[in-house]
Amino acid sequence: MATAILGAPNPHGNVNGVLTIDRAIVDAIFAHARRDHPDEACGVIAGPAGSDAPTRFIPMDNSARSQTFYQFDSMEHLRVWREMDDNDEEPVVIYHSHTATEAYPSRTDINLAGEPGAHYVLVSTREPGLDEFRSFRIVDGAVTEEKVDIVDAKVDA
Repeated sequence: MATAILGAPNPHGNVNGVLTIDRAIVDAIFAHARRDHPDEACGVIAGPAGSDAPTRFIPMDNSARSQTFYQFDSMEHLRVWREMDDNDEEPVVIYHSHTATEAYPSRTDINLAGEPGAHYVLVSTREPGLDEFRSFRIVDGAVTEEKVDIVDAKVDA
């Protein structure tokens, strides 16, 4: 299976223009996206607060159960954010899949982006045999694509 990693370093404000992410996390995101297809999959990758290091994969339920929209279940969202707070973690990556379009934030995705410090990862499952993985910073409605550096390391699950 081919993987298209798109993006260019283009920082927005004081954030880095690169997402460094473990290959095992990338694989877990794609597995989640394929499992939930044709509905959009969504989740979070937590990491130590202030580190910009995504280490803990947290797949979440798309309570919208939609092929064109994702929404975290409100109770699960509250539980996960409290758990991250208790562990001195933050949402380093917020991810979701697009099932029929390219991996690029929709107007709705942009309007709902509420974590200015997070990397917003989108994957597309629209084309069998090609895994499209892209990362963006979304701050105050401005979308900036960033380079993705996939490394071989360890994932906390």
